[in-house]
Amino acid sequence: MGNLRITGVKTILTAPGGIDLAVVKVETNQPGLYGLGCATFTQRIHAVKTAIDDYMAPFLIGKDPSRIEDIWQSACVSGYWRSGPIMNNALSGVDMALWDIKGKVAGLPVYELLGGQCRDGIALYCHTDGSDEFEVEDNIRARMEEGYQYVRCQMGMYGGAGTDDLKLIATQLARAKNIQPKRSPRGSTPGIYFDPDAYVRSVPRLFEHLRNKLGFGIEFIHDVHERVTPIAAVQLAKTLEPYQLFYLEDPVAPENIDWLKMLRQQSSTPISMGELFTNVNDWKPLITNNLIDYIRCHVSTIGGITPAKKLATLSEIHGVRTAWHGPGDISPVGVAANLHLDMSVTNFGIQEYTPMNDALREVFSGCPEIERGYAYLSVRPGLGIDIDEQKAAQYPCIGGIPSWTLARTPDGTASRP
Repeated sequence: MGNLRITGVKTILTAPGGIDLAVVKVETNQPGLYGLGCATFTQRIHAVKTAIDDYMAPFLIGKDPSRIEDIWQSACVSGYWRSGPIMNNALSGVDMALWDIKGKVAGLPVYELLGGQCRDGIALYCHTDGSDEFEVEDNIRARMEEGYQYVRCQMGMYGGAGTDDLKLIATQLARAKNIQPKRSPRGSTPGIYFDPDAYVRSVPRLFEHLRNKLGFGIEFIHDVHERVTPIAAVQLAKTLEPYQLFYLEDPVAPENIDWLKMLRQQSSTPISMGELFTNVNDWKPLITNNLIDYIRCHVSTIGGITPAKKLATLSEIHGVRTAWHGPGDISPVGVAANLHLDMSVTNFGIQEYTPMNDALREVFSGCPEIERGYAYLSVRPGLGIDIDEQKAAQYPCIGGIPSWTLARTPDGTASRP
C-alpha cells in the first residue's frame, strides 16, 4: 500500500432506525480512500465516541492502514488495561474500517481477503414473538411465507415481560398473556418485572404447541437471555429435548458458565453462548471443552473482524459453529462485517438478522440483499457499505439509559436483563 497513511479518524453517531449507532470513519492521504467500521455500544454510545476521538484517533494518525494485525495488537494494549465493551467497540470500529480500506485498495470484497467464498448465500434467522402461543404461531407462519427456514420464538420477549422500549428492537412487544407472575409487595421499585419460574414453565408449552401445529420442517431457536437460575436452565434444556431446537441461546449468565458442564452432561439440546463476551477467556474454555455448539459473540464487542476470524478458526477446530449476534443495535456496517465473516468460514451455523427500515437503507447505501431467508453480499470492494453523512445527521442519537435492562423479579430484586 506504499506510502498510504491514516490522516483522520472520526466517529459518526446516528439513529435512523430509532436506535443509537456509532460508525468510525478512517481517512487516508489518498483522496477519496477511507474505511468504515461499526463501534455501536448503544447503552454507552457517548463513552465509545470519547474513547475513539480522544484516544484511538491520536494513536492512529500517521500509521500505515495496511498493518491491521499490528495496529489491533498495539491499540489493544495501548491503555495497558484491555478488553471491555467500550474499548473493544472503539477498537472494532477502527479494525473494520482498516479491513474496508484494504479491500478497496485490493479491489476485492473483504470476504475474499479472509479466505474467499464458502457458500452461495448466508442463511438467516429472524425474530418472532406474540402474547400467546397462537400469536407466535401466526408470526412464524408469516415469516415462513417470506422464505425463512429458521426463526427465534419468544412469547412476551424476554421472560414474558414484553417491552415498550424502542431502543431494544425498535418495536413494542406485548407481555405474555398466559404467564401469570407472582404478586409483588407494596411499594414496588420501578423496573421491568418478570417471574423467572412462571416464564421457564411456559417455554415447553410454547414449543409443544408450535411443533404440533407447524411440525419439524422449520428450525426453532429460543433465547433464555440469562433470565433464569442455572439449575432452572439445566431443567429447561432437558425438558425441551423432544422439540429439537436448533439451539437454546444464553441459558446462563457469563458469570455462571461453569454450570454448562452440568447442562451438557444432562441434555442434548444444542447450546449457543457469547452475546456478552468481551475477552478470550470468556469463550476459550467453552469451545475447547465442547460445552457449546454455537459461538454467538457480538463482533464489535470483541474487537472487530480480526479477533472474530481467529475465534471462528478456533471454533472450527473444536466442532463449534458461528452464530454472530445481529440485533437492532448494530449498524449496517456491522451487519456487513458479520456477513463477510459468514461467507468466508466453513463452520458457519446461522446469522441473526434484524430487518432494516427505509431510513437505515437511505443513510447506509450498499446494504445486503435479503431474499427468501438468505442474505447476499455485493461484490463491491471492501465491506461494500457507505454512509451519507448529511443524511445521518438528520437522525441524531439520544443517548440515555434503556429501560429494558432494568429487569426485576416479583419481589423487586434486580435481575440479569
